[in-house]
Amino acid sequence: MKQYKLRINGEWTEPESENTISVTNPATEERIATVADGGRVDAGKAIDAARDAFDNTDWSQNHALRKAVLLKAAELLRKDVDRLARLETLDNGMPIGWATRFIPDVADFFEYYAGFTEPLVEELDTQSTVYYEPAGVAAGIIPWNLPLKMASWKVAPALAAGDTIILKPSSQTPLTALELGEIFGRAGCPKGVINVITGRGDVVGAELAGSSKVDKVAFTGGTETGKEVMRLASGNLKKITLECGGKSANIVLDDADMGKAVKGALFAMFFNGGQVCTAGSRLLLPESIHDSFMELMVAETRQLAIGDGLNDPDMGPVVSLEQMEKDLRYIGYGLEDGAELATGGACLDRTGYFVEPTIFDRVDPESRIAQEEIFGPVLSVLTYSDEAEAIEIANGTKYGLAGAVWSEDVSRAKRVASHIRAGTVWINTYHGAPKYAPFGGYRESGIGRELGTHGLKSYLEVKHVMVG
Repeated sequence: MKQYKLRINGEWTEPESENTISVTNPATEERIATVADGGRVDAGKAIDAARDAFDNTDWSQNHALRKAVLLKAAELLRKDVDRLARLETLDNGMPIGWATRFIPDVADFFEYYAGFTEPLVEELDTQSTVYYEPAGVAAGIIPWNLPLKMASWKVAPALAAGDTIILKPSSQTPLTALELGEIFGRAGCPKGVINVITGRGDVVGAELAGSSKVDKVAFTGGTETGKEVMRLASGNLKKITLECGGKSANIVLDDADMGKAVKGALFAMFFNGGQVCTAGSRLLLPESIHDSFMELMVAETRQLAIGDGLNDPDMGPVVSLEQMEKDLRYIGYGLEDGAELATGGACLDRTGYFVEPTIFDRVDPESRIAQEEIFGPVLSVLTYSDEAEAIEIANGTKYGLAGAVWSEDVSRAKRVASHIRAGTVWINTYHGAPKYAPFGGYRESGIGRELGTHGLKSYLEVKHVMVG
């Protein structure tokens, strides 16, 4: 069992406290590693290292070095796919097949942003020039659901922009983020440019969000925590990117290819055990096809293989005992509110944190399971009579992260999609997040955008120079 220290200033560093956090395999409930339970002093050291690297080295101006580091990190990731994927599965529980696919995706992401290390300059006219300059010290606070992928979404654009960064992973799934810190060290990243610190969110995360030495904070996680990050960041008006909760509507129109839409609905909801911010947790069906759609979907759901992620099942465990208990609590809410339990509704009688893929039918749009983010394998099915009602239901939550429309008529689907108040709307597909396309939400799903040039510019300041 490996014991991880903090990764500060390019070195493995002992924390101030001897306290540690146990990391558990959610499929077996066995402890697989320990990490440092970092505190405010440790966070301060990481911030100071990042500050010094930005202020007192040529990192922010050395475009060739930044490109070389990002490309080398991508190369090292590709050489270490099997080990990192296994570590991700042991840590998070996701099926090993998905974990294995994600490592090359992360490498692609670093290579993509390596193409944006040159200075960005816009000549507006003969007098005015716009320069995009590094924001400074960034803090990236990431969730437990897709650990290495979420880490790359923060690290890659920050380093490409010329910033330095402190990465704070979830205490539940910190291992691949710590390994990423070491990979960047081997890739030639200068000391202090990337630091990885573990610890409690209300201690380490709060210190990063509130520090006057930090210029930018990027957070992915729950909406209520995002609001607290925003409050803390207001102390020095630092730049913020918040990617928060979702309750995405997956709308099936009456002319959809039913077989394709059923498979799409299952993937939208049960990919990674529903532990995805964009999960299609509200399925909207027209009354005209409701019964036949439900019959087919329930039958296919009952065929899903549930098990240890290392065996590459259709769905692995949820991440923790706490998450399993939350899922079961919301299943209880669904029953209390009168929804029809179509399938699932319990945890598996075995070691590990396994929740059955659960589908509730005839769900009241105002009920808790239709309004609140569960972040587990619990699907709410709602019915509608026409497009106008479907749009009203889809927009009827405080969230606005994603959604989808299924129809054989793409023009019709685009018309419906144009009325959905969400940052991403898919048509006849789900969960795609191209590295070149902006990602983020409306309303309480967040502020700002990640990925693509939008994500890069969130780590840059804009300067206008005018010659008289």
